[in-house]
Amino acid sequence: MIKLYYWPTPNGHKASIMLEETGLDYEICPVNILKGDQHNESFHAINPNKRIPAIVDMDGPEGRPFTVFESGAILQYLAEKTGKFLSTKPETRYRTLQWLSFQIANVGPMFGQCGHFMGYAPEEIPYAKERYYKETVRLYGVLDDQLENHEYLAGDYSIADIATFPWTMPIVRALHTIDIAEFPHVQRWNASISERPAVKRGTELLEGVMKIGDPTKETREAMFGDSQYKRNRKT
Repeated sequence: MIKLYYWPTPNGHKASIMLEETGLDYEICPVNILKGDQHNESFHAINPNKRIPAIVDMDGPEGRPFTVFESGAILQYLAEKTGKFLSTKPETRYRTLQWLSFQIANVGPMFGQCGHFMGYAPEEIPYAKERYYKETVRLYGVLDDQLENHEYLAGDYSIADIATFPWTMPIVRALHTIDIAEFPHVQRWNASISERPAVKRGTELLEGVMKIGDPTKETREAMFGDSQYKRNRKT
């Protein structure tokens, strides 16, 4: 059994999709980031960075509970635990890991900043909006170029696709004001993945409470306020 500490966000969906795809038994442990649950000491003990997702594998290495945080590490851990979606053949494996790293280092941070300044920032900052929107568009272009000659990012369906897909879902694209039709190969890839039964199940978890953009005062404080910084100070 795996305990999934989760909220329905693009990063959260990476873990839930992977658990559904691998067929592992898991239990959802909701962490309501809109209300600040991520700052609770109980969750801090699981993830020192206080971000979702995180997992606790009750049957980890040597049969003992094992905690993994950071979505990319979770995907790789579950892939290696099950032998799925990460090849053992060196060329294919590293092709997958480089596209996984591309998502972690580029798509996540840049799309995240684009979304922040488009839908969360308390004031209009034109430079920031333009900067991160243009970078988001550029990265869509990188994905589109790769997918022009590949069905999936690394050839076969893999953790690279599972990591990247949630950031291209309609609710996220709407916040970014991205017209996916401008990127036909991403559009084809996105439509194909969205039809996978495991992906549908993984993205439907707590779907009713998913909210992106237009934060309340409580949510703004929980996600971006001074309290999260004060908690990390030792003096």
